Amino acid sequence: MSNVNPNPFTTRPEIEGSFGVVTSTHWIATAVGMSILEKGGNAFDAAVATAFTLQVVEPHLNGAGGDVPIVLYDVRKGRPEVICGQGPAPAGATIGYYRGLGLDLVPGTGLLAACVPGTFETWMMLLLEYGTLRPADVLAPAIYYAREGHPLVERANATIRSVETLFREHWPTSAAVWLPGGKVPETGSLFVNRGLADTYTRILREAESGGGGREQEIARARKAWSEGFVADAIDRFCRTQKVMDTSGEAHRGILTGHDMAAWKPRVEAPLTYDYGRYTVCKAGPWSQGPVLLQQLALLKGFDLDGLDVAGAEFIHIVVECAKLAYADREKFYGDPDVVKVPMDVLLSDAYNDVRRKLVTDAASMELRPGSVEGFGGDVTLRRAGEVPVAAGAGEPTVGKIAAKPGEVRGDTVHFDIVDRDGNMISATPSGGWLQSSPIVPELGFCLGTRAQMFWLEEGHPAALAPGKRPRTTLSPTLALRDGEPYLAWGTPGGDQQDQWNLQLFLRHVHAGMNLQEAIDAPAWHSEHFPISFWPRTARPGVLVVEDRVSEEARRDLSARGHVVEVGPAWSEGRLTAASRDGWRRRAAANPRGMQGYAAGR
Repeated sequence: MSNVNPNPFTTRPEIEGSFGVVTSTHWIATAVGMSILEKGGNAFDAAVATAFTLQVVEPHLNGAGGDVPIVLYDVRKGRPEVICGQGPAPAGATIGYYRGLGLDLVPGTGLLAACVPGTFETWMMLLLEYGTLRPADVLAPAIYYAREGHPLVERANATIRSVETLFREHWPTSAAVWLPGGKVPETGSLFVNRGLADTYTRILREAESGGGGREQEIARARKAWSEGFVADAIDRFCRTQKVMDTSGEAHRGILTGHDMAAWKPRVEAPLTYDYGRYTVCKAGPWSQGPVLLQQLALLKGFDLDGLDVAGAEFIHIVVECAKLAYADREKFYGDPDVVKVPMDVLLSDAYNDVRRKLVTDAASMELRPGSVEGFGGDVTLRRAGEVPVAAGAGEPTVGKIAAKPGEVRGDTVHFDIVDRDGNMISATPSGGWLQSSPIVPELGFCLGTRAQMFWLEEGHPAALAPGKRPRTTLSPTLALRDGEPYLAWGTPGGDQQDQWNLQLFLRHVHAGMNLQEAIDAPAWHSEHFPISFWPRTARPGVLVVEDRVSEEARRDLSARGHVVEVGPAWSEGRLTAASRDGWRRRAAANPRGMQGYAAGR
């Protein structure tokens, strides 16, 4: 018997070393992050460089006008923290204003859906308060790839092709960038965005113009963004341009330079939940992060050890618990600065002991949120098929490109980094993808559309209000083990994020899979509950599984009442993960999508 390689097969090795690891959804961004570690930067320096590079090489999935939540562990402080890089609604964004336009939902594309873009300020704050390098050090790789070009990935090509008509007929500033020479750029072609390169170059020039150290340079870079030429260009574009959106009409934006100047990212304590040896850390209910914690609170009452993690019993239990947790998300979650969210109740044993009894051997076809007196709002249920699909709408959420033109499906982006000192960071930048809104011509990037996640229903916790944070789906994760920082992980995927995040964690904890095995294992997602994006539809009972889930398991799930849809073998999610265990640094990345990669030594 050969023992040359006794380990189970994985699509690539679990990276292991002692110096540091970087894993992201694009190989170039991973290489950039690793290069920063090699030059003496820490995990937070590497994170900023990785993030800016992802804006360039995955433009269909995130952009400079987007947003980002971060979960990190700084060894100097000795505690996990969350940084909220989710910009709020503009001061002029009232329910009355949108209703006065004849809208019952915030459009899924265009200028009306723009919140304050949060990424640049957040990365500069991270660099200032946690990093060690100067702005030029972390922006140089992104500027290089924007100006000199990068090989265009297949999914960017497919995304541009799906919105080609929209660009030609309605968004000429986007056509000028994304249709070079009047044509859809070919997969693998060297793609440039000199407008974006010029914007970041000008920011650096202004940052370095006044002397002083890195702190002064960062302060001037931030001012150029939120109070200078960037904010001026965004303000002018929103005031002067009427832009076609998913409503079928053209609208001006309401985001102003004052909105940008008034907002700053901030550090928060994470929400946590203890699950055996692990303490899982997530952003608050302004994100969907707590839905993973609620799922753990429900699953704690089931014996998952020894179950086949791709078998019908395991999938059924996890999916039914997801339905309950996501129903509570729809009813209770919102910006806790503005509305009260009863997270202490939603994560309590007493509440979840009652909720857990709703899980039976049969699949539920109902949306069943819990009840907490004095909290929550009514949930509006729209079934898929009742409203049309529009090009570029929503967030790209599922790891595939749909067959019909205009049905853009992809992901957002994610990365995880652990350095030699043990600093850890997990981040899910998104928004401002190329198909969301027209390019601001002076800047080379477009605005995000996160405001589409608000409801235009008075009294709902996630209702639109000026200065309020939308309930983002972006959901990075960090976990302590036996009180020590251990694992950082996450995935693109909109509403699916905290289904796929959970699956990796459960496989690792209950089945003993290493990080790469846990990523490679057959995956699934439920579409039972309302999506968080325009047009806010649900598909009750629908369970989408990769065809690597066995026929026997699929028959069993169907027999339990799940509406089972079978997707391609490698189509569910784009997880990445990194860990620290004593001196060991480990990382893994998803083979799905053929873009993610992990590196380390």
